[in-house]
Amino acid sequence: MSGCVWGAAPLLEALGRLWEVQAPLGSGSSASVYRVRCCGDPRAPPGAVKEFVLPPPRPGPARRSGARPPAADCAEYGFRKERAALEHLRGHRNIVTLYGVFTNHYSANGPSRCLLLELLDISVSELLLHSSNQGCSMWMIQHCARDVLEALAFLHHKGYVHADLKPRNILWSAEEECFKLIDFGLSFKEGNQDVKYIQTDGYRAPEAELQNCLAQAGLQSETECTSAVDLWSLGIVLLEMFSGMKLKHTVQSQEWKTNSSAIIDRIFASEGVVNSAIPAYHLRDLIKSMLHCDQGKRASAEKALCSPFFSIPFAPHIEDLVMLPTPVLRLLNVLSDASLQCEEEYEDILEDIREECQKYGPVVSLLIPKENPGKGQVFVEYANAGDSKAAQKMLTGKIFDGKFVEDADLCIVTGSSPWLPSVGSVVQGVLEAPWSRSILSLLCTLCLQNLFYQTEAHSGVLVICWWLGISFSPAKTCQYLKRAL
Repeated sequence: MSGCVWGAAPLLEALGRLWEVQAPLGSGSSASVYRVRCCGDPRAPPGAVKEFVLPPPRPGPARRSGARPPAADCAEYGFRKERAALEHLRGHRNIVTLYGVFTNHYSANGPSRCLLLELLDISVSELLLHSSNQGCSMWMIQHCARDVLEALAFLHHKGYVHADLKPRNILWSAEEECFKLIDFGLSFKEGNQDVKYIQTDGYRAPEAELQNCLAQAGLQSETECTSAVDLWSLGIVLLEMFSGMKLKHTVQSQEWKTNSSAIIDRIFASEGVVNSAIPAYHLRDLIKSMLHCDQGKRASAEKALCSPFFSIPFAPHIEDLVMLPTPVLRLLNVLSDASLQCEEEYEDILEDIREECQKYGPVVSLLIPKENPGKGQVFVEYANAGDSKAAQKMLTGKIFDGKFVEDADLCIVTGSSPWLPSVGSVVQGVLEAPWSRSILSLLCTLCLQNLFYQTEAHSGVLVICWWLGISFSPAKTCQYLKRAL
C-alpha cells in the first residue's frame, strides 16, 4: 500500500481506501500516532495510524552497501512485534483492535511501516489529571480494574506478557463503553523474553527492576519475568487511581521495599482521599494481592477477577459522566417556545441544525423534544465520540434562530427549578417516545445512588446521561422505571 507525504498533503492510501490524516496524537522514540478518517465512507469510524519511522541509510560507504542504522532495525522490529501480538490477540473487547497493516512509501524519511488501529478516547493518565489529587470514584476504579484484568487474563492465557502496563496505555472506548489496553511494543511470549528492558519507571515489578539493573551491568538475571509483572503494574495503577497521587517516588523508596503493606494501609486511611469514607477494604486487599514482592505469591488475573470488590454495585459520580466521552451531544438555547409551536418553523430549524451538525461527522439521529423531558433541547447522536467532541467545540457560539448555541456532552441539571419534571412525567415521556437506543438510554433516569435525588415533584437533581446504556438495556431500564413509579 502507499500514501503521500503527510506533512504536505494530509491524505493516505491504505487497505484499498483513501484516508485523511486529521491530527497527530502522540509520538515516541520509534513511532508516531495520527488520527485518520476514511474519505470514501462517511459512516466508517475514524482510526489511528501508528507509523514506525525507518531512518534513511547512512551516508558514505554504509549507504552504498545498503546498511541501515540500528534505529531502523529497532523500528522494523517494533512494528513486527506489535503486529504479531495484536493479530494473535485480535477480537477481545478490552484490547485495541488492529484493522490492518500497510507500508507508506511516501513518508518524508522513506518507507515506513504502519498499523491501522481503532481510535480510542481519554486515557487513565488524563483521568488522573482531572481527579485533582483526590482520586477517582470507586465506580471508575472498579470499571477500569475489571476491564484491564479481563484483558490480562486473555493475553496471559495466550502466553503473552504486556510488559508496559501504565495509565497512558489504558484508554477509554466511548463506542464500546469500556477500557482497553494499547501499545504492545514491549510485549513478549512468556518464557521467551526478547527485550532486556521492560516496563516503565514507577510501574516496574521488583524482578524486572533487578533484571534491568543487571542488564545495565552486562549481567544476566537468574529470575525470569513472567505475567506477574503485569499484575504489579496494575496494582500501582489502581493505587494511584484511588489516591489521586503519582507514586513513582513512593514505590522506589526504601520504606516501600521494607513494608509496602503499611504504606498501602496509610493511603487507604488518609482523610485527604475522596474515597476514604467508603468501605474500600476489598479494593485494598485486591491491590495488596497484586503487589507481593515475591512474584510467586502475586495473584493471577483470573484469581483477581474473583475478588469481592467486583460484587459491589458502585454507581458513577457526576464527574465521571463529565470526563468520559460520549457520542451524544446536547445543544442548549437553540429553540424558543414559539419555534416549537410552529410546525413549519420547527422543521426548518431542524433541517438547518442537521445540515450544520453533519459537517463534523455522520449524524445517527437528531432529536428535539417538544415536551419534557428535554423540551426544546437538541440531542445529536454521532457515530462516535470523536465527532461529538469536534462538533461540541465548533458549534459553540453558532447562531440558530437568532440564538447563540450553548453545548454539553451530558445533560445535567442540578438544584431546584420550576420546569424540572417529576419522576412520573420523565418515565412516561421515556416510555412513549420513539427514539433510538442511544437517545432512549440518554433520557432514562434512575433512582440510584449518586445519580438521582428528588424530595418534591418539581425539585431535586435530574441527571440525563448516556451511562445508563452501560449497565441497562433500554428495555430493562424501562422495566425498572415502571416498577419505580
